[in-house]
Amino acid sequence: MADIITPVAAWCAVIIEAIGIGIITLFALYSLFNAAMQLLKRTDKYAVYLELRQSLGRGILLGLEFLIAADIIYTVAVELTFETIGVLAVVVLIRTFLSFTLEVEITGRWPWQQKQLGQP
Repeated sequence: MADIITPVAAWCAVIIEAIGIGIITLFALYSLFNAAMQLLKRTDKYAVYLELRQSLGRGILLGLEFLIAADIIYTVAVELTFETIGVLAVVVLIRTFLSFTLEVEITGRWPWQQKQLGQP
């Protein structure tokens, strides 16, 4: 049974990892294109800059979630050793920290702070 699951899990991890990379790439290109179009229309460059950072941050955040999922699948289903679990723990910790800081950057508040009226 493991002979069937291991290659399928490896392929699933590769596909999910590719999706994560694609999301980050597409959001980066979209964000840059959108910022360039907004610069042609607007005079407020700071607002365009903030919108670019938020859009890019959202793309990175979503892509990181896919990359974490791929790492978990690969480690648990394909290469389960104490060493790979340790590496996975460090990678997930770093990526979770990055996700946390990106979320703070995008929303402008800590996750435990309540939303104020009028904020997204």
